[in-house]
Amino acid sequence: MDNPVGTIQSIHNAHDGRRFTVAVDVSVACPRCAAGKGCGAGIFTGRRQTQTVDAIADEPLSLEVGDSVQLQLGETGLLNATFIVYGFPLAGALGAAALAYVLRFGDAAAALAATIGLTLGVLVGRWRLARPSCMHQFVPRVEKRL
Repeated sequence: MDNPVGTIQSIHNAHDGRRFTVAVDVSVACPRCAAGKGCGAGIFTGRRQTQTVDAIADEPLSLEVGDSVQLQLGETGLLNATFIVYGFPLAGALGAAALAYVLRFGDAAAALAATIGLTLGVLVGRWRLARPSCMHQFVPRVEKRL
């Protein structure tokens, strides 16, 4: 996925600096999404062409409403988000199915255990993402004005 480009809709002053509401055309931001072959991240948010996101910027950038900007999410933040969204449910499903296999519960019980583990993994991921300290690392930065 390329760094998305958006237009600043509004500017807010917050305790941790200036925050910007940026409208991003999702189909342009991700070529796979434009082709209808995305990763599945849009399933939970709905399929809208334009999404608004809150972003932060370093002080030297002088930005105004209507400016086109390029956004960036750090590699560490992207990997952490991927692990939380995909890793927790996968680990829950595999761990529960493996436990059912080791305890010799049978195939039907292993499938049920995998489903329960998947559900628990999703719930743990949602709980983790609900924490403000976790979400702070996923706020995109305005990389540059175009």
